[in-house]
Amino acid sequence: MQWTNLGEHTVYENPWLRVNLADVELPDGRHLDHYVIRQRPVALATVVNEADEVLLLWRHRFITDTWSYELAAGVVEDGEEPAEAAAREMLEETGWRPGPLRQLMMVEPQHGLTDARHHVFWAQDAEYVGEPEDAFESERREWVPLKDVPDLVVRGVIRSANAVAALLMLHHIRSG
Repeated sequence: MQWTNLGEHTVYENPWLRVNLADVELPDGRHLDHYVIRQRPVALATVVNEADEVLLLWRHRFITDTWSYELAAGVVEDGEEPAEAAAREMLEETGWRPGPLRQLMMVEPQHGLTDARHHVFWAQDAEYVGEPEDAFESERREWVPLKDVPDLVVRGVIRSANAVAALLMLHHIRSG
């Protein structure tokens, strides 16, 4: 039941993404046009402190007009390793420099539409350096008890798929 991509061409491009139209052959020989969003990898990071609290950003997303907790995240720059990008983004967006990062997971949030890969990392300690360089990214940075994560997900206070997956995994690891 494998679909075959016979080729694609770009219909739109900017520094963050490329929208392509693919000629796809289905297993029964039929063809269909399928849009594909090509994106650079993303790296995310958080820290779980000794009190089992996780560092999160409280922010508004204008596209969905919603407020929620998220992890510090950003694009992996050319020549940069995902862990380096995750540490850089956490410092820029939270003002906290993570200790040694551990890879938690890699997720593909919408692999039926995009090839985006989100590399998620976490640390067990962090050093507060000062106000975040990218303070415009969030209204506040907050230490949230990890035990509260499942309830926050159910209530829609954590909505982003990558944050939901990562935080539920951290909750599982730390409570098990």
